[in-house]
Amino acid sequence: MDNNVMFELADRLKNLRDKKKGIETSLKGVNDMIFEVESALAEFMTLSETQNFTRSGTMFSLTTSTKASAKAGRKDELYALLKDAGYGDLVVETVNPSSLSAFVKEQISENNDSLPQWLEDLVNVFEKTSISIRKNKK
Repeated sequence: MDNNVMFELADRLKNLRDKKKGIETSLKGVNDMIFEVESALAEFMTLSETQNFTRSGTMFSLTTSTKASAKAGRKDELYALLKDAGYGDLVVETVNPSSLSAFVKEQISENNDSLPQWLEDLVNVFEKTSISIRKNKK
């Protein structure tokens, strides 16, 4: 086994992860600027009573949409009320993928290293090998 190849791959992986982190940080900054500029433009268009305009072949339109979310700590109550009122189709149950993976791993461990039969037709299980990278403490 050639250690040089392993070290080159390790360096490449670290550089790519660092590059990804930099791009994500840059993207967050761009998204923050988009929010600020969009808010300022919307305010200006509202004050000037401009519904839409075209600039350099692009149309900009002022639109308003209503958004809603459950108040903190009231999600379960909201969901129950929606179901009771006949709007249960709005409520979608989900399971966090990381929580499901941890649960399945625990079930396998407690079942002689095999997936319990009652889960076999319900979940896909696979092993993912990855590399953990941390700065070495000197």
